[in-house]
Amino acid sequence: MPRHKTVIHWFRRDLRLTDNPALTAAAADGERVVPAYVLSGWKSAHGWTGGMRQQFLCGCLESLARNLESIGSRLILRCGRADLELERLIREAEAGAVYFNRDYDPYGREMEKKLREACARLGVECHGFKDRVLHEPDEVKTGSGGHYRVYTPYSRNWLSLPKTAPVSRPSRLGAAPEASLQSHPLPGLDHWKLAPTHARIPAPGEKAARERMKAFIEDRRLNRYGMQRDIPAGVTTSRLGQDLRFGLISIRELYARCMRAREDVSAPQERTSMDTYIKELAWREFYFAILWFHPEVFDEEFNPEFRGIHWPGRDDHFETWCRGMTGFPIVDAGIRELLATGFMHNRVRMIVAMFLTKDLHCHWRLGESFFMRHLVDGENASNNGGWQWSSGTGADAAPYFRIQNPWTQTRRYDPGGSYIRQWVPELRGVSPARLCEPPTDGRPLAPGYPLPMVDHATERDRTLAIFARHKDG
Repeated sequence: MPRHKTVIHWFRRDLRLTDNPALTAAAADGERVVPAYVLSGWKSAHGWTGGMRQQFLCGCLESLARNLESIGSRLILRCGRADLELERLIREAEAGAVYFNRDYDPYGREMEKKLREACARLGVECHGFKDRVLHEPDEVKTGSGGHYRVYTPYSRNWLSLPKTAPVSRPSRLGAAPEASLQSHPLPGLDHWKLAPTHARIPAPGEKAARERMKAFIEDRRLNRYGMQRDIPAGVTTSRLGQDLRFGLISIRELYARCMRAREDVSAPQERTSMDTYIKELAWREFYFAILWFHPEVFDEEFNPEFRGIHWPGRDDHFETWCRGMTGFPIVDAGIRELLATGFMHNRVRMIVAMFLTKDLHCHWRLGESFFMRHLVDGENASNNGGWQWSSGTGADAAPYFRIQNPWTQTRRYDPGGSYIRQWVPELRGVSPARLCEPPTDGRPLAPGYPLPMVDHATERDRTLAIFARHKDG
């Protein structure tokens, strides 16, 4: 039986009705659930997000509002600081409890703390739930009870732990919030004073995300994942990053579907391929754990040995990189794919990131922010982890002396030039062999395309010298 007449469910990065633990609990405990989402109040610019991800969010909120209306409810939108807006809503709705799914970054945790304090002052219950991960940071412990700093032992432990099964979707949330309960209209980019975007972003909303999850498994991309995930041309990965980022699908349901699919195959190579994808889910949670225990990684290098290292990169070099005009075809293809779609293939992300930090010697935080402003699937923990990995300063990072050669990477992962020619139209008439090595005649690969802005071998030696000087004090 419901314990409260009215409760609030605070939607955050869980913009779905299916397998939503906090929403299901709210529906069980309250005669009526007031579904709420608090819009951020920043305007014009933000160092950690931009138009493409906000456009996707707008579509997700519109979809969520429709889904709530289909079961007789109504989404309440507020704008401002989450704890203050929720405190007002508690008073206005005369709610007896607030339900939410927990977050793991410093800002989200601070909001949860403030909300709990507000609920305590008001005398209402406050309930947080595990949702975004299969295992929260303090659930995966070392033998001594500490936390992991290296992925491999973390993943072995993570894989061995029992996984929570999905929960049912609530069929009703009680009477819709009354009309007198004020709500902002569904937002567009003008809410943040952002210009319209013409990027080809994925279809937003829970239904579209579930279709992508189903296609990933039924089209057997999961079966081929381990064999094809490093090939940037075509759709060779799950493409579910944005759906996990906004909680349009449940990590529990995704894991359960993958494991059921694994049971249906007998070919060892396919099972190994599927296991590779499951381990990527563990990587995602490893980076959540790193951020949980080391929130300082947003401001400084994870590895104390490299804190304070000098990054002598030039502003004009960074701007050239941002435009995808470096003269390194695979780097430029990655940047242009990102600018056009809000997505960049994971292998290319590593190549692009290492080029910025190791060939152009720019601080990894510049690239981290650039990615977060453009990636629709931008997840701050994974993005930070990836950039620190590429720069050689992070948890379980590539050693600083491991410096990828963009030309060699092209030869290995895009030998036919399909990916490059898709995103760099100037190079469509250039033979694949010429895309795999720098021009030797002093002439650009094609009219209108720049010569390589640096010599990779020279910059590699310079990077090694920079790290050596820092290590020597």
